[in-house]
Amino acid sequence: MNVSERQRPPLVLIADDDPTIRLLACELLEDAGFQVAEAAGGDEALDAFARLQADVVLLDVMMPRMNGYEVCAHIRGMNGGDHAAIIMITGLDDIQSINRAYEAGATDFITKPINWTILGHRVRYMWRASKARIELEHSEKKNRALIDAMPDLMFHIRQDGVIVDCKIPRQFQSPLPEERLVGKNIEETPFFNPSESVLSLIHQIIRRGGSHSFEHEVKINGNVHSYESRIVSSGEKEVLVIVRDVTERRKAQERIIQLAYHDSLTGLLNIHSFKRQLEKAMERARRYRRLLAVLMLDLDRFKRINDTLGHNIGDLLLKGIADRLNACVRKTDCTARLGGGLDGSHVARLGGDEFMILLSEISSPHDAAKVARRILDALAHPFFLAGHEIVASASIGITLYPCDGDNIDTLLMNADAAMYHVKEQGRNDFQFYAQAMNASAFERLSLENRLRKALERKEFTLLYQPQVDILTDNIVGAEALVRWNSPDAGMVSPNDFIPLAEENGLILPLGEWVLSTACRQNRTWQMDGLPPVRVTVNLSSLQFSQQNLLEVVKRALRETQLDPRHLELEITESSLMQDADSTVRTLNMLKASGIRIALDDFGTGYSSLSYLKRFPLDVLKIDRTFVSNITTDADDAAIATAIIAMGRSLNLSVIAEGVETREQLRFLLERGCHEVQGYVYSPPVSADAFAEILRSGIRVRESGS
Repeated sequence: MNVSERQRPPLVLIADDDPTIRLLACELLEDAGFQVAEAAGGDEALDAFARLQADVVLLDVMMPRMNGYEVCAHIRGMNGGDHAAIIMITGLDDIQSINRAYEAGATDFITKPINWTILGHRVRYMWRASKARIELEHSEKKNRALIDAMPDLMFHIRQDGVIVDCKIPRQFQSPLPEERLVGKNIEETPFFNPSESVLSLIHQIIRRGGSHSFEHEVKINGNVHSYESRIVSSGEKEVLVIVRDVTERRKAQERIIQLAYHDSLTGLLNIHSFKRQLEKAMERARRYRRLLAVLMLDLDRFKRINDTLGHNIGDLLLKGIADRLNACVRKTDCTARLGGGLDGSHVARLGGDEFMILLSEISSPHDAAKVARRILDALAHPFFLAGHEIVASASIGITLYPCDGDNIDTLLMNADAAMYHVKEQGRNDFQFYAQAMNASAFERLSLENRLRKALERKEFTLLYQPQVDILTDNIVGAEALVRWNSPDAGMVSPNDFIPLAEENGLILPLGEWVLSTACRQNRTWQMDGLPPVRVTVNLSSLQFSQQNLLEVVKRALRETQLDPRHLELEITESSLMQDADSTVRTLNMLKASGIRIALDDFGTGYSSLSYLKRFPLDVLKIDRTFVSNITTDADDAAIATAIIAMGRSLNLSVIAEGVETREQLRFLLERGCHEVQGYVYSPPVSADAFAEILRSGIRVRESGS
């Protein structure tokens, strides 16, 4: 309603067939401040009301063609008719006429003869009463709409606990309809547990007034529901109980807590909550003079699994690892318990493939060692994930409080140092922290920092070791071997920097540099008129698993203009077996380009003929560990002989590496292995020195070393 509508005077429609009555009524009501419209009969009254929407209608009962009762009933059915105050004017002063007027929808009645003196007051009173009634109806409808929109179950309850009324919203999951709840005692409903003493709370609210809120859980139809209930005083001996289902909100809160304190992939603690629990455990250990241990676990070669089988398989493996860690670390191993709604777990995932384990209140370091050994034994059993069989291992560093540090950062740093010491010693083991490990860890970090800058500073160089046909003493190839001459540390052993480069991903740019440099050098030798030989380049497992390997190799050949026949790529057995189907596809594409494929370190890994025959290989290399003792160790001699025979049966070339003596040379020649490399002919040499050997030829060295 706008301002002009609020300010206009009420409109009264007078319907009477007596023009005198209409005239008098009009004058009196206009003097009283009303607007007035007239109608001489029932039909005219209906038309006038449809047009004018009068606020008050004065209806004479006795009118021709349509009496006042009929007009009243019709108006009540018209648009806006339910809001008008309808006053019947009748000369019939009897109960039956009055009842009929009310049944037709009249608001009130006036009898004839009309008391004209009070007519204006009477009409104004009726208009105001009707207006108040309409506003009350609107307010009640609005309140009812608000109540209906509320997601709460509402009970109107007497002092004795009996439900006299209830409202169940549509979205509320109630096992009983409203009609079955009314008349029941509130404690007999399925929404409260007997232990909650709802009736006792109702009595307290009735005595004291005010309200009381509480939360509770109830199992309904096998599902646990969380409720938030409020009891409010509602009269002298009645209360209103409002019940809200907060099950979904509680679940959302639990999910938020889970995400805040736990690792989203494995469900284990995250680093923040682990540190929190470690701090509490250290406080207890300090107070009661007890010992605790922290284990840092890092999976061995996890990156290779991710790169070859994909991150989905990697995630499945991490979940499996988490399950086994939880199973290994029994409650008796750790009494750390978490507050604040956490789940009491004492295993955490730091991220990636690193895990932490807290063992509090252990009696001796031997307890921590037992847990570490149990973990390694558990991980030794294969994981079967999406059709893949995976065997995992881990390196575990152990640090003790208070022996190895008196604060969290020191303990974690020392556990990390112990874990890396295990990796340096060969992996798949555990090690307690020792002070010397910090120096080792610092040296490793320093080496990694220097390694990152070495490639751009051109600190790497390639040496070439001749590969010789012992029947003719002709050089048939050269294996390219990378060396690092650091200005700070001098010559760094490949055994030190190659594993580090594989761990931090630097092996990829380094490997590309080796490939490109070796191809360019081989092309340079040919352009200098030297006899063409093949150059062998080692591929790490990380290089072999990269998606663009074929493009990297083709680009190196294209840029250096080297014929693919003069390039040999060398891979290890472990790289070969990571994903057999993918390996076969990659090797076939390389072979189709004209490149030779050599299998390095043969005999140290899987060495299965059934697997070997699947792969398009050209060369088997007998590992130096078998060659070094072939003339003195019967087992090594048998293995080398078997590898040679296997290669010949598969029409593969066989080359022995690490050959150092004439006796070893003679043994290999007699068994049919005609290609060798080793100090018996030449150590790895520079590109210029190798070129000179190509020009002058090569012979067995007198010393054999």
